[in-house]
Amino acid sequence: MTITQRRRTFSLPAALLVAALALAGCTGATAGTDQAAPATPPLAEVSPIADPLSWQGPATAVAAHSAIDPIIEGAAALPATIVDAQGTTVTVTDTSRILALDIYGSLSRIVFELGLGDSVVGRDVSSAFPEASDLPLVTANGHELNAEAILDAAPTVILTDTSLGPWDTILQMRDAGIAVVVVDSHRSIDTVGALTQQVADALGVSERGATLAARTTAAVDAKVAEIAAVAPADPSQRLRMMFLYVRGQSGVYYLFGEESGADTLITALGGIDIAGEIGWQGMRPVTDEALIDANPDLILMMTDGLASVGGVDGLAEHLPAVAQTDAGRNRRIVDMADSTILSFGPNTAQTLDALAVAIYAPESAG
Repeated sequence: MTITQRRRTFSLPAALLVAALALAGCTGATAGTDQAAPATPPLAEVSPIADPLSWQGPATAVAAHSAIDPIIEGAAALPATIVDAQGTTVTVTDTSRILALDIYGSLSRIVFELGLGDSVVGRDVSSAFPEASDLPLVTANGHELNAEAILDAAPTVILTDTSLGPWDTILQMRDAGIAVVVVDSHRSIDTVGALTQQVADALGVSERGATLAARTTAAVDAKVAEIAAVAPADPSQRLRMMFLYVRGQSGVYYLFGEESGADTLITALGGIDIAGEIGWQGMRPVTDEALIDANPDLILMMTDGLASVGGVDGLAEHLPAVAQTDAGRNRRIVDMADSTILSFGPNTAQTLDALAVAIYAPESAG
C-alpha cells in the first residue's frame, strides 16, 4: 500500500451524523427491519389518493428486497492505484478478502453487485441483506468500528467512508499494512452512480462499475419518472416535506437540510424540500421556531427514531412544535428503516418506490 497523505478530515454532513448517532447510542437494531416486516406493495400496483394534502394518518414504508444480481463480465485489473475521497493515494494489490463498511450498508451491497461477494469477509450492522447476513460483524455497539474484529477478519482491503468511527481505528488499519480506501461520504440521489464507480475503481473492476452505475441510475430515473406521474402536477398541491432525525432517549432532534441527501430524496419523491426554502444546510439541531415556520405537510423519519419517542403521539409530546404544523395536526408522518431511507445504493429505486406508496397511496402502506 502506498499512502502519500493522511488526513483525519470528516465531511460536515457525515461528521454531524456520526455525532448524532453517538449521542443517541444507536444500536443498529433496525438493520433487519426490511426483512422482518412485509414489503410495501409496488407503486405500479396501488391506487394513489386523489388529494395527498387531504390525507390524515401516518404510514410506514418497507422497501422490497431484491436479490443480488452480480455483474461478472469484465476482468479485475490489479494492482489498482487510486486517489481516494480524502486525497490519499492508495494501491490495492489484493481483493481476496474485502471489508466494505458504512453506516447504511451501501458499500457492501455494491461489492456484492459487482460480483465480488464471495470475497467479503465481514459486515457492518446495516449490511443485513440475506446474502451478507451470515458474515461476522466487525462493528460493535451499533455503528462503532471494532479494531479487533476487523483484524481477526484479516482483510486485504477495506472500503469505508467517514460515517463510522472511531477514526483512529481506520488509521490503525493502515498502520497494520491494510489498504484502506475512503470513498465520498456525501450521499444523495445524484451520487449513486459516482459512489458505485469509486468502489469499482478501488477494486480493479472499473468496467463492471460502469455497468452497475448505469443500471442503478437507469432504475432510479425510471422510478422518479413513475413517481412524477402520480405526484400532483400543480406545484401548489405538492406536499411540502422535511426530514427529521430523532433519538428521543438522548434528546436528539435534527433537521436534515441541503447537502444532507434528504433534500434530493424529497425532490425525487415529488415533494417540495422545505429545508431548501429556508436555507437549512446540512444536519443541525431543529428549533421550535424553525419547525413552526417551516410548517411541513409531511415529515419523513427513520423508523427507530419515531419509535424512540413513542410513535406519532409521542413525537408531539417530545417536540411540541410538531403539533403546531400541518403534518402534526394531520399525523402525516412517513417512516422507513434507519438502514434504508438514506442509503442511496443499488436499492435506491426500491426505496423510492416504497416511500412513494406511503406518501401517495398510504392506504396500501403499513
